[in-house]
Amino acid sequence: MVANYAERRREFKKIINNPASTPEQVDEAVIKLQKMPRDASPIRVRNRCSQTGRPRGYLRKFGISRVALRDLAREGQIPGVVKSSW
Repeated sequence: MVANYAERRREFKKIINNPASTPEQVDEAVIKLQKMPRDASPIRVRNRCSQTGRPRGYLRKFGISRVALRDLAREGQIPGVVKSSW
């Protein structure tokens, strides 16, 4: 959803932050920006585990949570990941 509205959000933000814009243009841009869906904001995007949907403990390198990584590593399904011992 963020990608669908990215260009429009950028245009409205440009009008709002432009010192040459008239107050009427700024007000109109603010109202249009406020009427956009909340989920169109990139701030609201949250990384989630692709297997469990868990929002916390997410590891970007693997795209899954630490819990799912541990289970997959224990089963030997992730190449190159081995249990450490010293």
